[in-house]
Amino acid sequence: MNRINKNRQSRSSSRFGGGKQRNSSNGSNSGSNRSKSSGGFRSASKSTGGYRGGSSDTRSRGGSSDTRRSGGNSNDTRNRGGSYTRNRSNADTRGRSSGGYRGGNSGGYRGGNSGGNRGRSNGGNRGGGGGGGGGRRGGRRMPTFDPSQFINTNPVDTKEEVYQAQNTFADFNINRKLLQTITRMGIETPSPIQDKVIPEILEFKDVVGLAETGTGKTAAFLIPIIENTLQDKNRQTLILAPTRELAIQIEEELRKLAKDMQIYSVVCVGGVGIQGQIRSLKRRNQFIIGTPGRILDLINRKAFLPEYVTTVVLDEADRMLEMGFIQDMRDILSKTSPDRETLFFSATMAKETEKLVHDFMKDPVMISVKKKDTTNSIEQDVVRFRQSSKFETLHELLKKRDFSRVIVFGAMKHSVKELASQLAKNGIRSESLHGNKSHFQRQRSLANFKAGKADVLVATDVAARGIHVDDVSHVINYDLPSTFDDYVHRIGRTGRATKKGKALTFIPA
Repeated sequence: MNRINKNRQSRSSSRFGGGKQRNSSNGSNSGSNRSKSSGGFRSASKSTGGYRGGSSDTRSRGGSSDTRRSGGNSNDTRNRGGSYTRNRSNADTRGRSSGGYRGGNSGGYRGGNSGGNRGRSNGGNRGGGGGGGGGRRGGRRMPTFDPSQFINTNPVDTKEEVYQAQNTFADFNINRKLLQTITRMGIETPSPIQDKVIPEILEFKDVVGLAETGTGKTAAFLIPIIENTLQDKNRQTLILAPTRELAIQIEEELRKLAKDMQIYSVVCVGGVGIQGQIRSLKRRNQFIIGTPGRILDLINRKAFLPEYVTTVVLDEADRMLEMGFIQDMRDILSKTSPDRETLFFSATMAKETEKLVHDFMKDPVMISVKKKDTTNSIEQDVVRFRQSSKFETLHELLKKRDFSRVIVFGAMKHSVKELASQLAKNGIRSESLHGNKSHFQRQRSLANFKAGKADVLVATDVAARGIHVDDVSHVINYDLPSTFDDYVHRIGRTGRATKKGKALTFIPA
């Protein structure tokens, strides 16, 4: 399919911009002690289930300068689960009524009216009457699953119907040097998503691509954008990703594809100093790749000028919504030129996603590529354990020869760190990946695991989002996931590219 060059339109701009950072920290814990209310947790406020007071507007979200957790009366919270709330009652950070964080009428985290920690009334640890109903001290609520959901000892044959590409890369009439680079990288024929998406992006159309990770979607949008940029070096592309690891991986693939083509890029993510990114944005960059929170910080600082962006890519948009980035995404898109090209990639299409598409895209081309059902193609089983010997059970498994490259999932940052340390002390080469690590430390841990310097990677769900590691033999759910969707995302890191994979989930005996 030879595409006529004259159909390419140039939405160029001669200026490159580069914003105001929202104060990034780990949260405010200020506040006085000893609540006189029902179920309060040493809060200065006379409410139910206070969260140690404080009214600081802080942001964390895994280093991306994004999460707000206000301890004050007017709570403005963005939870990792994706909800954006301004309330004073249900699930409020200070837990004024039902199920609040460290408070609430019924079983809130670390307490509540019934059985709250140090509550002064109904069933508090130091109170009267009918205790025991409050939340556990420390940790999280244990999710409830039917263990049979984690068992599939007869996985379906992963043979898939071979997709017959309608085009070769040469048919796209792309730059000869880019074509040679694609061949050198071993990409012989376009994957389904590449075959369908590349021609549309080359014509500057808005595209919604529904595809999971592992389908070649990153190259599907990078190849045509690089081609369009080679035609006009004044073009500028903004790529938003949910995590810094994914943002870095996108830039790594960009560097491979655009090698020796004088195309420049900068990664703008949280967890690293913002001043270096501000300096980099003063240079001529055709690609700005980052997480929504940091990009918005840079826009507010006037270090990045979004009005000169000609293409916006939202990669793994569903994950960004889950992590509570919806308002940041809207703020960023609203500040870009209405004439931009918008590309939207997601594994699913939720209602919020549909509204975002409706509000910010112009007659988008809808392209859907279904991947094989992960849960049916991976051998899955449960491991019964007694709490007193949980670690020993894991250690014995990891000593087996066929457990060659393993990702172990834990629920909390501190427990992931402790588990990796304990494994290392017992002769298992281990690395950990969690939000308390700096950007450099996380990259080093991931690099060691990829290079085979570590046999086990112990990770939290959030820290592991977006990472791609080949030849993972096993995924072990040492702690249960919060949702079944999280379970599917976890085990999807094994059994890739038609290779066999196994997933084991620890269940109390």
